[in-house]
Formats: sequence, structure tokens, C-alpha cells
Amino acid sequence: MSIVESVSTPVAPAAIGPYAQATAAGGMIFCSGQIGLSPEDGALVEGGVAAETRQALLNLSAVLKASGASFGDVTKTTLYLVQMSDFAVVNEIYAEFLGESRPARATVAVCELPKGALFEIDAIACLR
Repeated sequence: MSIVESVSTPVAPAAIGPYAQATAAGGMIFCSGQIGLSPEDGALVEGGVAAETRQALLNLSAVLKASGASFGDVTKTTLYLVQMSDFAVVNEIYAEFLGESRPARATVAVCELPKGALFEIDAIACLR
């Protein structure tokens, strides 16, 4: 039996490559990056970085839930932005979703993301 288990939910977009939506190991959940894809059709949502950020966070929430976790269990996130000028908008939406939780976080500017996305987030959570 493997000590690493894959996590999958149809409520979040299917992986677009050879990876899992998340893996569970040692009481930890390691969530793959989520972009603003619609779980229904796998298309990038319209409406710019705000809409993409909201959808990516909804997707991440679904993966966390499928893992038995929530945003309150997240210990570390990494945000990826194509334009650092979007930081304030992303930060505001991020704060709405995370509530009182304050995980460690890094924010990285990148030149390109899958499917032309403007925002991506990954996370690590601890199961209680």
C-alpha cells in the first residue's frame, strides 16, 4: 500500500497533465496549482484576473474539501501572477476566501501560465 494517496473530485477541473489534483501523505495535503478553469467544461472563465482568481479559489476549495480539509487547514500557499500590477485585486479576493486564516505565502511573478491564465494558486494543508 502506498503512503501517498491521490485526491480527485469532479467539482474541480480535471488535471490537464500527468498529475493529481492533490496528494495526501503523512497527514498533509499537497494541492496542485489551480487556475480559473470552469469544472464543467475546462474553459478559462471570462472576466479577467478577478474572475479567474475567484474560480481558482473555488477550485482549490473543492480539492481541499475532497481531501477532508478547508482553507482553515492551509499552512502555505503560493500565488503566481502574470502581472504583478494585479496583486491588490488578487490579495483582496484571497482575503475574502481565506477569512481569518493566515497561512504562510509567497507571491511570484511569472511570464506565462497554462491556458493563458493570469493567476494560479497552490497550497499545502494539514489534516486535523
